Amino acid sequence: MAGIVVVFDFDKTIIDLDSDNWVVDELGVTDSFKQLLPTMPWNSLMDRIMKELHEQGKTVKDIEGVLKRVPVIHGVVSAVKAAHALGCDLRIVSDANVFFIDTILNHLGIYDCFTEINTNPSYVDEEGKLRILPYHDFHTCSHGCNNHVCPPNMCKGLVIEIMQASLAKEGKKRMIYLGDGPGDFCPSLKLKEHDYVMLRKDFPAWKLINENRHLIKAEIHGWANGEEQQHILLQIIKAIIIHEERQFLSVDSKFQTIPINAAHHEALPKALPVRY
Repeated sequence: MAGIVVVFDFDKTIIDLDSDNWVVDELGVTDSFKQLLPTMPWNSLMDRIMKELHEQGKTVKDIEGVLKRVPVIHGVVSAVKAAHALGCDLRIVSDANVFFIDTILNHLGIYDCFTEINTNPSYVDEEGKLRILPYHDFHTCSHGCNNHVCPPNMCKGLVIEIMQASLAKEGKKRMIYLGDGPGDFCPSLKLKEHDYVMLRKDFPAWKLINENRHLIKAEIHGWANGEEQQHILLQIIKAIIIHEERQFLSVDSKFQTIPINAAHHEALPKALPVRY
């Protein structure tokens, strides 16, 4: 397996809009959502809206039906499948929620391509109501990030730092991060010199990156549509794989050309031929 981890945001990076807004609009609670938005954090508001939908007689099946109709960025499904086939470790870091993401990925047939989904927890309670909780429980403790663009319920930068520490133990070398929103700026700051950040052009994260390029260590790439996203992502992955193969062959050839004093090693068995 290639030592490459590809981390996707979800909303406006895999699907072509915000999944929360899509559900709210499609199920007819936009006015209530807008009324409540100034009074509470977004994540708490989505939990409140799920309660309101339940009271109106909307079921989890109704929500699933809406999610299965969500517009998807053209080419992203084939890009995910191709990256997975090339041996990449694919993950998601998103401020959506488990139920929305799992439903959509399963519908698209790419759920099994991902090894890890980091997002806000959700579950269906005993009354059949969908509940949405914060990834970081800000009601009891702040996530501690000072970056003003991180919402209280999730700092993606912190998620990436934890991921990096774990990956270092596994020997995985490079990360490619894809995103679009303001919350994707903080994780971009955490990437290393050998990493890549792919941001959707003319979206908030792209603007923030361009205003703060001196803070970014990773190689920056922009994409405007699904075709560009797929092309750039696969181009980066293939370039990394070729580079790693060349490094391996270079090291291997060094071992093959080390001179050995035959007089002192007559008892050693001959090396078996290696198939490439």
